[in-house]
Amino acid sequence: MQRYPIRASQRKALTPDALRTVVAAHFEGVSADGAAAVGAFGAVTRLRTWVDGRELAVDVTMNPKVPEAVAAETIRRYNQFLEAATGFSAKERAKRLRKSATGSGD
Repeated sequence: MQRYPIRASQRKALTPDALRTVVAAHFEGVSADGAAAVGAFGAVTRLRTWVDGRELAVDVTMNPKVPEAVAAETIRRYNQFLEAATGFSAKERAKRLRKSATGSGD
């Protein structure tokens, strides 16, 4: 399971219903599992996500045995989903991850 920080301006608007809408925009077969949204696409056989305080929790089950084109499209959609849900681009998420990794040792 991964946790991603949510931009402060996005937090209040990211209700369970809004999260399901974001998941539906990028994945298929979207359903609700309590406050979590569940979907799938391509190499992602199951994506379950929910808001946990100031973070977006994402539990992903992958199928590594998909064609390369499907894997590339899956990665593209996953990154678009994370950007829409958290408000941070892939570059910003990577920068925050590096900062938290180096800052935790201080």
